Amino acid sequence: MKSNIIDISNLRKTYRGNVSPSVDGLTLSIAEGEVFGLLGPNGAGKTTTIHILCGLVRPDAGEAKVCGFSVLNEMSKIRGLIGVVPQDFALYPSLTAVENLMVYGGIYGLPKRELKERIDTLLATFDLTTSRDRRVEHYSGGMKRRVNLIAGLLHRPKVLFLDEPTVGIDVQSRYVIMENLKSFNQEGTTMVYTSHHLDEAEHFCTNIALVDDGCVICQGEPHALIVQEQTENLEELFLKKTGKKVRD
Repeated sequence: MKSNIIDISNLRKTYRGNVSPSVDGLTLSIAEGEVFGLLGPNGAGKTTTIHILCGLVRPDAGEAKVCGFSVLNEMSKIRGLIGVVPQDFALYPSLTAVENLMVYGGIYGLPKRELKERIDTLLATFDLTTSRDRRVEHYSGGMKRRVNLIAGLLHRPKVLFLDEPTVGIDVQSRYVIMENLKSFNQEGTTMVYTSHHLDEAEHFCTNIALVDDGCVICQGEPHALIVQEQTENLEELFLKKTGKKVRD
């Protein structure tokens, strides 16, 4: 049985000026090697949870551990073990793909020779070799998504956080991203993934948690939950558990 790589216990966070908490007693565990889908409507608390796990937001109460280290007082030990792929592009538009990745590799402290080899390998993996020296501002949305993803993979993280990694891109880029993510997972990278593409999540995730109002409303293997709830697919399950009211 695989050990947990992430443990979250009674996590709470209310942002200043808000009456309701964004995360309200959230508790869950993620096993090493999983592709774990953290799914829910807008405002459910998914991004806040990921930001807490990455050290970007401090919780008001509760505890979370990543790779055995506490997010409360051991973030310096966690940062080198995780990769973060945000929904918004974290790229310098006036720099080329290679220049952007050299910056990120420098932040991770990778030796220059190793970094250059890693960049070459990943650019080839994600079909970006021929455009490696083009400024990112001239890239398509799909190309930017792929560079954004490579930046989170450079240092071979044990845990990769993916916040909407395929939002707003063409079918080909989405295919390249998802197929390569599956390969990295098979090589041992644990993934924590959010998406509104529920068909994608249903086939990609080994385990999911549906989150609403800042807490987990159900958790398990996607197909098992679909059968248990007598629904046809993950989207139907999602609507059954979270309702059909529009969330803005």
